Amino acid sequence: MKVRYEHLMVRVLDLDTSKAFYELLGYQELRRRDSEAGRYTNVFMTLPGQNEVALEMTYNWDGDDALPADSRHFGHIALRVEDIYGMCQHLMDNGVVIARPPRDGYMAFVRSPDNISVELLQEGDPLPPAEPWASMPNTGHW
Repeated sequence: MKVRYEHLMVRVLDLDTSKAFYELLGYQELRRRDSEAGRYTNVFMTLPGQNEVALEMTYNWDGDDALPADSRHFGHIALRVEDIYGMCQHLMDNGVVIARPPRDGYMAFVRSPDNISVELLQEGDPLPPAEPWASMPNTGHW
């Protein structure tokens, strides 16, 4: 039986804020669908050249009071980046808290506006330890 990856879905509280966060990570909107009957919007975002691996954000028009406490949004999203230090600096410069800094030059975690963990992994070998990352403590949980 053949199986094909379709997408990863996360529930979001504020569509514009969440979309802006994923755009900081390099995602671009691929398509969107509004359901008047279901009272929700789906926005599909992909990384350039990777349309087969979509992130679906589901926004419920009437709110979603259980988020983020009910844990139904997701575990984490993992992204490979070409410069983990550069990506973390870019995110910090745009107000994103680095929950688990890349002290090892290889792995970091940030949280989306909806409290979804996003794991950042260095492409290839780890980068040499560097400041301020090497001595930066964790912030919150990841």
